[in-house]
Amino acid sequence: MTRYGITAILLFFLTMSGNAQLTPSNYTSVETGVSQILAKARKKTISNLAYTLKFDIPAQKNQPIPATESITFDWVKNASSLQLDFKEERSHLQAVSVNQKMVPIVFQNEHILISTAFLTPGRNTISIQFTAGNLSLNRNDDFLYTLLVPDRARTVFPCFDQPDLKAKFQLSLTVPNGWQAMTNAAVKDSTVTGQRITINFRQSEVIPTYLFSFVAGKFTAISRQMGKRLMTLLHRETDTTKIRLSLDPIFNLHADAMTFLEEYTQIPYPFQKFDFAAIPDFQYGGMEHVGAIDYKLASLFLDNGATRDQKLSRATLISHETAHMWFGDMVTMRWFDDVWLKEVFANFMADKITEVSSPDANYDLQFVVDHFPAAYGVDRTEGANPIGQPLANLQEAGTLYGGIIYHKAPIMMRQLERLMGKPALRDGLREYLKKYAFSNATWADLIAILDARTPFDLATWNRVWVSETGRPRFTYQLEKQGDKISRFVIEQKGEDGSSRVWPQGFEVALVYPDHVEELTVNMNQARVTLPEAVGKPAPQFVVFNSSGQGYGVFPVDTAMITQLGSLKNPVTRAATYINLYENMLAGQVISPARLAAVYQQVLGNESEELNLRLLTSQLSDIVWNYTLPANRSALANSVEQAAWQAMEAEPTPGKKKLLFRLYQNVALSQEARDRLYAIWNDQKAPTGVTLTEDDYTSLALALAVRDYPAEGILAKQLLRIKNPDRKKRLEFMMPALSGNVAERDQFFASLAQDSNREREAWVTAALGYLHHPLRAETSVKYLPKSLELLEEIQRTGDIFFPESWLRSTLSSYQTPNVTQLVRKFLSDRPTYNPRLRAKLLQAADATFRASTLLYK
Repeated sequence: MTRYGITAILLFFLTMSGNAQLTPSNYTSVETGVSQILAKARKKTISNLAYTLKFDIPAQKNQPIPATESITFDWVKNASSLQLDFKEERSHLQAVSVNQKMVPIVFQNEHILISTAFLTPGRNTISIQFTAGNLSLNRNDDFLYTLLVPDRARTVFPCFDQPDLKAKFQLSLTVPNGWQAMTNAAVKDSTVTGQRITINFRQSEVIPTYLFSFVAGKFTAISRQMGKRLMTLLHRETDTTKIRLSLDPIFNLHADAMTFLEEYTQIPYPFQKFDFAAIPDFQYGGMEHVGAIDYKLASLFLDNGATRDQKLSRATLISHETAHMWFGDMVTMRWFDDVWLKEVFANFMADKITEVSSPDANYDLQFVVDHFPAAYGVDRTEGANPIGQPLANLQEAGTLYGGIIYHKAPIMMRQLERLMGKPALRDGLREYLKKYAFSNATWADLIAILDARTPFDLATWNRVWVSETGRPRFTYQLEKQGDKISRFVIEQKGEDGSSRVWPQGFEVALVYPDHVEELTVNMNQARVTLPEAVGKPAPQFVVFNSSGQGYGVFPVDTAMITQLGSLKNPVTRAATYINLYENMLAGQVISPARLAAVYQQVLGNESEELNLRLLTSQLSDIVWNYTLPANRSALANSVEQAAWQAMEAEPTPGKKKLLFRLYQNVALSQEARDRLYAIWNDQKAPTGVTLTEDDYTSLALALAVRDYPAEGILAKQLLRIKNPDRKKRLEFMMPALSGNVAERDQFFASLAQDSNREREAWVTAALGYLHHPLRAETSVKYLPKSLELLEEIQRTGDIFFPESWLRSTLSSYQTPNVTQLVRKFLSDRPTYNPRLRAKLLQAADATFRASTLLYK
């Protein structure tokens, strides 16, 4: 609203109401978003918050949602006007009253301003009649769900949208009769009026605004009594096989996670209920809404073709979201600069839970495979960010998320546990949770508790691990006298050339023909000597980070490369695969072509499914991203043959399917394409491989992007799909896979409209095919506009969308001209948002490295 508009309303109100005189000094400077300055000021003056919210949701998703709310709170008198956050148009506000008196609607820069003249010291009530904002309601034809992290509650209803102003929420939803609904609290009662039903929920415990949520729509509700607690699941799955195979694991894994956490924390489950909803194409794997977790449906419901790896991922995801009930929901970060704090504990605890709930899994192996590649994928780039990042305004909080928070932070925590010992860290966490229960805390608060439980200097340790970016590079000297080791020295320095030291522990394996000896390295200095190695027989070769706990780029003993198959420990093999790949990317020790050849040799001999997933992923990346187009067909043909032969010889279904996926991913020869088409067309999978509807859809997409000469592949697959949500997804993606360039152009142009980007998972999946390496010549023209849209995507999309947009767009390009385009885009914009600049540099890292490795 313009300055003139605000003045006119004030004059009108003064004339009509006769209330206390208002002066300009009642209104402080107002900026968009929620600044840290504003948040700190409000925290000093507002307490005991409670929201009563009512939404009247029509059946048609394009109809507005009328709503009302009452906000009650205690207020400490001060000179500044009270700012309520509401990121919507002024037209969405119909009426505002304070303490039962109507007041003028003063709206500026995403804030409703309430003059102190209308407030009284102590208890106050603000009542608002408004139209709910649509940005974060995720409305579909017959269901909707909120997703309000990090600062999106203000896009739906006026509120104090900051994590340290926790509140109680009481919700009423009026929805079409026959819809199900779920929120943070249990149902109190409901009333049916004609074709509408009003569902009233109980009041929630105190929670931050970003964790308030509701789901409503045509869902199937399933409830089970798990021990002393009733749990309810809402879902839209229609595949009876997936339902039959998935329900028991879904409920059992939640119950097991809760049991573990209650014992580990010594705190009973802290909220009144524990339910969950499976949402088609949910933006994340899951979101920890208090008592009402949302999951991506495909992450929970697995079919009879699911690999052991997929089942383990489901278990880890459920454990992660359940852990949030204590870490993040009960104890919440004070400000979103500590958002990583809740995520590190959720991942850290999830790994511990999975170790117990999935006893047949290799916990150490899963930790290495899940966390290290993803952490390195950010920390090696020019856009690397530290774990802890400053944040001036919550409107940029979404840019803090990424691989460092979710993957480097758990590695850091495991090093901390190794430093302190498991009992000391566990007892410190128990003290932290009890001290700050239903309140807010910072990383500094936790470090203060932990520091008292260890003799080590956590402040120095914290600085390099949490406050700085990057990783160390290690070198070594192994000297011999005769056939004995006379000296073994390991050194570290920053990969950027700095003299920094990352205090950490890891193991080095001395590999002999008949046994392996592991030496523990306490790498707390720039240079460390291993006296226990002196006098030992000289090994065949040395393997660094053999236990998979060290962080950095480790040296490769070239004698080891041809003897990968002799490494019996699967964790050692995983750490070695990762280190070989990182050295390849750095242009050290081994070339992409040589590494591809080595991997093809071990493909059929890798005994662990998790390791095979890692191998096939790296091998696929080498084919598409680190091989020149002129050489790609030859390498792909070789990998096709190796994958198919290994698949036919492999007896284990999960590994067999991973090898088939590799074959499908790299297929370029006519023989491979024809074989894939026959499998898809006849719906007859290779012997021992289970393919489901989703797998056949993936096959159809793979054939389409290869322009396989058969009419109507995608149209025919569309008819085969039974689930309406999955059918809509394929319909959306089909233009991106068209063999007609003009149709692909039109699809990309449509993404400039934010309404066409609402289903973010669909968009990023489509972009992956639109920018597939086989389409690079015609899709490179989309890059300038894609980069120009980034700021708008950050404003309108959810927290992971900017990163996924960039990675889906850039990850398949490898030429110097694309590198130059990205660098010019940034050089032309010296004041570009630094966080988006970092995201762009992270996403472009593969392009930068490929153009250097391949076009020297």
